[in-house]
Amino acid sequence: MTENERVRYVPLKEAQCRVHGRTDKSQDPLPLFWNGSLVEVNVTGSELWIDLEVDYENYEPWAGCDINGAFLSRQMLMPGRYRLCLFRGMDPKKVKNVRFFRELQAMSEDDANHILIHGFATDGAFQPVPEARYRLEFIGDSITSGEGTYGALEEVDWISMFMSVSKNYAVMTSRALGADFHLLSQGGWGVLCGWDNNPHNNLPFCYEETCGLLHGSVNEKLGAHKPWDFASWQPDAVIVNLGTNDASAFHQPVWTDPATGESFEQHLETDGSWREADIERFRQAVIAFLKVIRKNNPKAHIVWTYGMLGYELTLPITEAINRYRAETGDGNTVFLQLPNTTRETVGSHEHPGAKSHERAAGVLTEYLRTVLEGV
Repeated sequence: MTENERVRYVPLKEAQCRVHGRTDKSQDPLPLFWNGSLVEVNVTGSELWIDLEVDYENYEPWAGCDINGAFLSRQMLMPGRYRLCLFRGMDPKKVKNVRFFRELQAMSEDDANHILIHGFATDGAFQPVPEARYRLEFIGDSITSGEGTYGALEEVDWISMFMSVSKNYAVMTSRALGADFHLLSQGGWGVLCGWDNNPHNNLPFCYEETCGLLHGSVNEKLGAHKPWDFASWQPDAVIVNLGTNDASAFHQPVWTDPATGESFEQHLETDGSWREADIERFRQAVIAFLKVIRKNNPKAHIVWTYGMLGYELTLPITEAINRYRAETGDGNTVFLQLPNTTRETVGSHEHPGAKSHERAAGVLTEYLRTVLEGV
């Protein structure tokens, strides 16, 4: 008996599927924009296939699959529309929880990069997927994109293969707390500027769009630049992990826009200290972003985390948070230092490895549990 004779096709909208991550749910097929974006189903049957449509120019998307909470597979996706088998040969009577997720961050440097979900094929039946107890939103850079969590220590290539959510502190924290999550991250970006002083590469500028860091007509048609409907998904906590690339910018040469001649630079004084005007510009960016987050998430507990790749900007970040709290009276915003990455916990590309993410997740989980559960 062939696959087509064993299974029936079910369009995504008929599969009682829960969609996680910022996306435009009116789209058919459904785009998975951000890392950690996923479709989740509860299904009986002996096998399940997912109907995908994939494309890219430079950086191939990677995806993974969990079954009943256990990580089962991770693979590079090739261009085209095709069906991918998620499981087969399992007990047809038992309900399986299946989560198919995007491993790779949203790719601002590849206009064609996308994963679209059309539907499923199965010999079973779909059942409702219940809501989780909590909702967490994570905003970050390459750390939150999981860069360095796969690959040998000597790997330095900046490629899709070495980024992930399957070994990611944000996902580890969410699982420990039984929470749904949204991830918004981009390697090399900051709260004021990117690692190379590029002032356009900051997460605040795209925070209020569905996935505003993407470019090109394809992503425009998929709804990436639509205003995000914050009322549709209000997090219990927003966790920001930014500042690492802003620190790097102080050690890089001036950035000049080749098209306009615009230049930008964060300076160090001759004694190695920050130039006060530039560090104040960074503080103001932190304060401004906190105001934007609070405006859109009025009840969320905001946690600004920092430290997995050094503590250089710890003081300016905490100063900015304290000034924000004093100015606004918002006592529901705090700073939390995460453990630095060591020789024993480093991964590829000189980024935090899986052990570093585990340590960070432990600290963050313990803290959020006291906030969310009151213990």
